[in-house]
Amino acid sequence: MTDTTHEVAKIRTRGKYTPVELDESEILRRGLDTFAELGYAATTVRELARRLGVSHNFINDRYRSKENFWRAVVDFALLDVQAGLDERLAECHDDEERLRNVIIQLYRLSANASAMNRLMADESTRDSSRLDHLHRRFVKPFWDSIEPTISNLVAAGRIPRVPTHLLYFAVTGPALALAQDPIADRLNPAVAPVAEQDRNSMADALSTLVLHGLLPPSRSDTTA
Repeated sequence: MTDTTHEVAKIRTRGKYTPVELDESEILRRGLDTFAELGYAATTVRELARRLGVSHNFINDRYRSKENFWRAVVDFALLDVQAGLDERLAECHDDEERLRNVIIQLYRLSANASAMNRLMADESTRDSSRLDHLHRRFVKPFWDSIEPTISNLVAAGRIPRVPTHLLYFAVTGPALALAQDPIADRLNPAVAPVAEQDRNSMADALSTLVLHGLLPPSRSDTTA
């Protein structure tokens, strides 16, 4: 083999011709974990390649850019999330039940998907095309699905009349906090690490607390 032929062979071995042993879902899952841990700016294509065990050309060859890969990761992580929430809403009979059910479901989803939760919390602080994608892909569909319910509860006097963004934060803000395991562990040093606890139980305890503030018992309930 000539030196030139040998060099071409080496390039093909470490370049885009390198076989990828991971399936698509595992590629996207590892990408999600990396973006959630490091943040978008600090996540380099080289670091992604290292964690995926592929050549540094892989991301650009398959997804054309780091941002396109990020979008694929987000779409993968949010697949069917809104459909599941819509299904829960359709099972309810009144506005209070709808709000209770969607908050319980949202918090459980958030508690069990901490990587996506961290990514969402981080990106929500930055004005970017990525936030536009999150808004279009999840935030707007989610808010559109429960806004009529919340408006009805505001009109009935069950929820205070405040600006829309504050209502959104009141509903979703605690869910984003479920990704903050390190500070939670420091606040509760005497108990097991949060990551080892029952995530659904933790989410349900938080939803009970939030709902008690958003929907305190009505006069009729108190009287009864």
